[in-house]
Amino acid sequence: MSEGTMQRAAQREERAQRAQEAPRAKRPNRALVCAIAVPVMLLAAACSSSDSGSGGGAKQTTAGDVKGSVSPSPTVQAAAYAKLPQACKVLSDKTLGELVPKGAKSGKESASSDLSTRAGCSWNSLDNNGVKGSQFRWLNVSLLRFESDVTRGTGEKQAHEFYQRQVQDARNAANAQNAKSEPASGTGDEATVVRYDLKKKEGAFKQQTVVARVENVVVTLDYNGAGLAGDSTPDANDLTKAAEKAAKEAVSAVTTANGASGGGAPSTSSSSSASKSPAKSASPSKSASNG
Repeated sequence: MSEGTMQRAAQREERAQRAQEAPRAKRPNRALVCAIAVPVMLLAAACSSSDSGSGGGAKQTTAGDVKGSVSPSPTVQAAAYAKLPQACKVLSDKTLGELVPKGAKSGKESASSDLSTRAGCSWNSLDNNGVKGSQFRWLNVSLLRFESDVTRGTGEKQAHEFYQRQVQDARNAANAQNAKSEPASGTGDEATVVRYDLKKKEGAFKQQTVVARVENVVVTLDYNGAGLAGDSTPDANDLTKAAEKAAKEAVSAVTTANGASGGGAPSTSSSSSASKSPAKSASPSKSASNG
């Protein structure tokens, strides 16, 4: 894997970590004002015959005249997904054999302080063709899950915002040439594939980045290939198709891990989130934290 590719992946992991390390929202204090019961006071006074007929007697105050008030605690819709699948298991052996034929068993899990909110795995493949050169492939899958929070919003909203930033970062990759991006259909609730060329001293690299969101989880899949030492440059269209197929599989792994049926199809509405998790609004919950 080229140094530039590794650096971009590391930067993306760092941005993903920062996205979830915002200060945890503090639960607001509930203001509880007790009802004040004012004792009835009877005022007796000597009155003249003219005063007693004026109807100016003292008014009695009862407990019901002073009402107590309770400020309701803010709530936010609970996030649809509560966990992530094991990152190195989101792709089948068959898929890994197609994308990284010489490195299907080389999966290396990314460091994370909380695998329920942030996880990742990468694979390397170098197919040596002797005097003809060699074919290099690198694959990385990262998963980021957001929890609902009264300050930062629902997990789905946070995931959508992070999804947009990931797509923008891929489009603005340093030294990228011939960059193109387009929607990736049938992959989660929203997905984009970004592809471009990278010229390195080792050879011409073809880079594909697929960013997909399903409910409150964002999946980012990076896949690149190059022909080294004189071997031919891989076809970018073939690499893109392979990357999109793998991204769909990763999204399906997320839904399956949370008890929903796989397939990677978009959810129909926000109400579908409630059917995949307890059907209730969450009290102020903690924002996801990652190492």
